Amino acid sequence: MQKSSSLPVVLDTRVVAGSGGGPDKTILNSPRHLARAGYRMLCAYMHPPDDPGFEHLRAQAKALRAPLLSVPDRGPWDWSVISRLLAICRQERVRVWHGHDYKSNALGLLLRRFWPMRLVTTLHGWVKQTRRTPLYYKIDELCLPRYEAVICVSPDLYERGLACGVPGDRCVLIENGIDLAQYVRKLTQAEAKKRLGIPADKLVLGAVGRLSPEKGFDGLIRSVRQLMQIGFDLQLVIAGEGDDRPRLEKQIDALGFRDRVRLLGYCADPRSVYEALDIFVLSSVREGLPNVLLEAMALHVPVVATRIAGIPRLIQDGDNGLLVAADSDRERTTALARLLGDAELRSRFSATGRRTVEERYSFAVRMQRIAALYDNLLGRDLEGCHAPVCVGMGGMRESVHADVRMAPDSTISR
Repeated sequence: MQKSSSLPVVLDTRVVAGSGGGPDKTILNSPRHLARAGYRMLCAYMHPPDDPGFEHLRAQAKALRAPLLSVPDRGPWDWSVISRLLAICRQERVRVWHGHDYKSNALGLLLRRFWPMRLVTTLHGWVKQTRRTPLYYKIDELCLPRYEAVICVSPDLYERGLACGVPGDRCVLIENGIDLAQYVRKLTQAEAKKRLGIPADKLVLGAVGRLSPEKGFDGLIRSVRQLMQIGFDLQLVIAGEGDDRPRLEKQIDALGFRDRVRLLGYCADPRSVYEALDIFVLSSVREGLPNVLLEAMALHVPVVATRIAGIPRLIQDGDNGLLVAADSDRERTTALARLLGDAELRSRFSATGRRTVEERYSFAVRMQRIAALYDNLLGRDLEGCHAPVCVGMGGMRESVHADVRMAPDSTISR
């Protein structure tokens, strides 16, 4: 067994505000898996100083045994971020820089001038739109072609990477995955509803995500009104926090729905929320491949989701869930009414959804593929490990780790 100090170091870097989002579930869950593959991974997060949301990420990292490095960041002109990250690279002898957003991608290119390392990035999806978004896109378009490996979590992002000029032999499709051992039901649905103060016999729709316009929660609330108008007695719960909360609260109040729609706020562990749901609804108008959809399906919750990005590759309409147009309240309402009125269909989707995640979206398999990519970049020839084999899939390259024997656990400490 290799000592932790002798393992090649991977530094995952990301800019974050508040309690983070879907990519953080993937990043913070990765170090313990990479340790088994012979890597030591550190997570360097740039964040506003004194941001209370960062404490939630600290707690999450501690629970997952992920070494989390705080890099206070006061904005675009805080040049101290560069010196802090360079010091980390030198002190930890970083071999692989793994970026997760436009800023970490730009910094990786800059810092490699002062410290030799291989450059990898993951495209999670450009979803949140602000007045600066076009600038961020432009920065990424300049940076991505200069990276040695660009991991895309959905087919549309793979195409976007190629459109940005990433060479085909550097662009790889590795979809998101979840740790199935963490997503096993612990509560009955009646018990989970009771914890939320909801009667066991009431139908419950639910969503989990940042309260932000691209999540389409306003459309979901409109669908709830329409469902009630045609006779469904139901409750909607939304777990998450964000800037769109005041607008959503105003909408809820205008409809007189305070007793029908509940904004639960930030949930450190939303698993008990999933367990209470009769249907999980993904109403987003922009996404990559959202972890929340995988989580709901893994917990046997039937799903209705928008037909965007990588979601149709996950959801086969009518087989393991229902797909609707992102801009159609009518389609969403019709699909929800169909599923709410058919307990047998909900039961079938709960089984086929879990099976889909088990067969195609295992986190352990995803991390084997990531480790294989690192092996290839570093020219590692570990006993029992092989370089990634790339196979065509609908015109896309998908990294596959062949015949991997994982190394024993290595202790990660910081």
